[in-house]
Amino acid sequence: MAAPVHLHILETERLVLRRMMADDAEFILELVNQPSFIHFIGDKGVRNHADAVQYIQTGPMANYERFGFGQYLVEIKDSRVPIGMCGLTKKDSLPDVDLGFALLPAFWSKGYAFEAAAAVKAYARDVLAISRLVAVTNPDNESSIKLLEKLGFRFERMIRLSEDASEIKLFASDV
Repeated sequence: MAAPVHLHILETERLVLRRMMADDAEFILELVNQPSFIHFIGDKGVRNHADAVQYIQTGPMANYERFGFGQYLVEIKDSRVPIGMCGLTKKDSLPDVDLGFALLPAFWSKGYAFEAAAAVKAYARDVLAISRLVAVTNPDNESSIKLLEKLGFRFERMIRLSEDASEIKLFASDV
């Protein structure tokens, strides 16, 4: 069943990006427990359906209310199959809005992450009037680094999001 139109944020040639809702919990449970997600983004502690609902409600849904943006569910336009998430987050540990993305591995290397992230970057500029975005990635995440560079982001410095966190790369782009 298609999501209500008011949840739609962006459409690209092949994708729909829409607000997440509690009904997306099973997909989110699968996505955030991918070994690649845990390695490159982190273990979100989502272990069951209830955890996934809480993750959606206290993360993306809370951000929509608080900031007017958040992480969006990425679906294939024709089939409405969910393939990942892409969107904007305001982290307390970063001075600027953060662009983030994650796809199921079966959908890597098909241009979907670039298509979604480019649309979100344009949305940040054209609709939200955000003038600068940042993105963070593990130093060993070569695919994400290449994608960020293709999107016009440039490496600024190594940072830690918290005192006990590993160092990660901070990229920035004027939008």
